[in-house]
Amino acid sequence: MAPNPEVYYCSQTSFVPNSRLPVLLYRNVLPHPHSEETAKQFLEKNEWFHGGTWGAISRHHFHPNTHECYAVFQGSSTLLIGVGPLEDETKGQKVSVSAGDAIILPAGVSHCSRGFGGDYRYIGVYPKGSPKWKNEFCRDESRCGELRQEAEHVPVPDWDPVRGYKGPLCELWA
Repeated sequence: MAPNPEVYYCSQTSFVPNSRLPVLLYRNVLPHPHSEETAKQFLEKNEWFHGGTWGAISRHHFHPNTHECYAVFQGSSTLLIGVGPLEDETKGQKVSVSAGDAIILPAGVSHCSRGFGGDYRYIGVYPKGSPKWKNEFCRDESRCGELRQEAEHVPVPDWDPVRGYKGPLCELWA
């Protein structure tokens, strides 16, 4: 069984709604051999579904309408979470991820890559029934409150993408 996740909290900023729900990071939980297909199969059995495959995205962004899980199957990256491009990076949190890790970002939490290596690649998966993600780019201070309201209304899924039905995500996000 996978260990419990690391937990990171991100408070609202002027440009980023963030969330009362913590970011969750599971270390080295994806099946071997690490690949796009094995990561997809592992997470989809837990009711989180493939939305795309990407490399480093250096543009600060968040999704106000859905939660997201990155499943890293190749390389490594340092992710900056919780702040936008017009804000002091030291007010955010830098989190290193590498092949085998899965990081779950609640709706509204900003994220971007701040360094990467080893041909960094991951799949993005989303809870069953989620709408297609919307990207917001952390630049419109006047909409932060409205976007926080939207993010707060995204339902907590019954399935943890790593640990399954009623896993730690459900408890930590209750």
